[in-house]
Amino acid sequence: MTGEDTTESAQGPTGAGDWYSEEQATFGDRLAGAREAAGLSQKDLARRMGIKLSTLRNWEDDLNEPRANKLQMAAGVLGVSIRWLLTGEGDGPDAPDAVAALGADAHALLAEMRTLRAQMLAGAERMGQLEKRLRTLLQEAA
Repeated sequence: MTGEDTTESAQGPTGAGDWYSEEQATFGDRLAGAREAAGLSQKDLARRMGIKLSTLRNWEDDLNEPRANKLQMAAGVLGVSIRWLLTGEGDGPDAPDAVAALGADAHALLAEMRTLRAQMLAGAERMGQLEKRLRTLLQEAA
């Protein structure tokens, strides 16, 4: 033995299961990962769940979260546990092969990129709200 950590997680060797952990991924990341592992497009999953495509996209982009009944339905359709969708612990798909082979530095970069993407989406939404308020103020002033 070389002294390396060979601990097994619920999803297999440490690197693969950790990919979807609460520290490495968001709810939206896990939802998208489970959907992709199930071989479903966003449109397919939205149709199966009886929701709008925009609703699913907002969930995957971490802009909104589903209600309990839709969370349970998503877990059932995707074949993962509700606990896994929420925390990354429990029954879920394996990490994508290409990503599972990456080192810790690459995982950290990917996590930071996902965080930045979510912040940018939230910023764009906020910018739209501010532009709308400004338009309203300008119309009232005219």
